[in-house]
Amino acid sequence: MNQYEIAVLYHPDLETDLEKATVKVEKIFTDNGGNVVAADNWGKRKLAYTIKKQDFAIYVIYTVDVPAEMVRKIEGLLNITDEVVRFLITKPDLNAIAKANTAKAEKAKKAAERGDRGDDDREDRSTPEEE
Repeated sequence: MNQYEIAVLYHPDLETDLEKATVKVEKIFTDNGGNVVAADNWGKRKLAYTIKKQDFAIYVIYTVDVPAEMVRKIEGLLNITDEVVRFLITKPDLNAIAKANTAKAEKAKKAAERGDRGDDDREDRSTPEEE
């Protein structure tokens, strides 16, 4: 199975009853051999341009493990789902993500080392007024 990130833009009127729509979309993923790893609800946001006469949409980003041969079927089902205004399916570059996380950890480590040295230097210094 391959991992995909699926950004789903739901109709803004579903803000009060989003649970039914998310269950319906997640069922599409699982019925086609997928497994929802994570779902990140970004909330209602303004669209860059009008889509289906709507200026706002509710953004939900899913991380899903799906067999590659089922992606087209999922696309077709999302196209005919009334609650979905727009969607985007991408395959993340896992190597680039791992490399970015390593670089981020390295940068945090260096910052922590600089922070430790800086604190020690300040404590050892005495001002001319104290002498």
